[in-house]
Amino acid sequence: MSASDPTEAEPRAYSPSLIATAVALPVVLIVGVIVAAVIVMRTPVERQPLVLGPVPAPAAEGAACQRLLPTLPADLSGFTASTIADPAPLGTRAWQRPDGGEAIVLRCGLDRPLEFNRASPLQVIDGVSWFQIRDEASKVGTWFAVDRETYIALTVPDNSGTGAVQSVSDAIAATLPAQAPSPGEL
Repeated sequence: MSASDPTEAEPRAYSPSLIATAVALPVVLIVGVIVAAVIVMRTPVERQPLVLGPVPAPAAEGAACQRLLPTLPADLSGFTASTIADPAPLGTRAWQRPDGGEAIVLRCGLDRPLEFNRASPLQVIDGVSWFQIRDEASKVGTWFAVDRETYIALTVPDNSGTGAVQSVSDAIAATLPAQAPSPGEL
């Protein structure tokens, strides 16, 4: 074959701008996907209203609960006030972390807990006497304020710390006068 044979193909030279585009386009696409993923991951999760089952609370509409509930803080140690799904039980408030998860639930106007008797240990937190019942299976503790005119329960998940009990104790102490606890018989 001769150098002038038209069937022999000569190597084609690509322009530098075409090569730069071919290299840059996949890099830009990968960066775009990563940025989009980060934006989606940072978008806050919309919390659904909490569904709370009914619990006997004969004094939930009483004067003590009516005075206490409006004084409760909107934020409890990183947990913010949550909406409770209808029909919301009377005398309740709830808080969740911004991304959802386990809730802190307060119920006011309850009957004396059956487990609360003269031998029950009490913890005084910021002037309020509390009796605690632990539920190891669900990893929560329910604290009962037992030295006010009505019983108040605060259920907190294990990972919530003690700030919620302290904040609620402050609201109770400022709103409801203390009285001697009335435990059940042994």
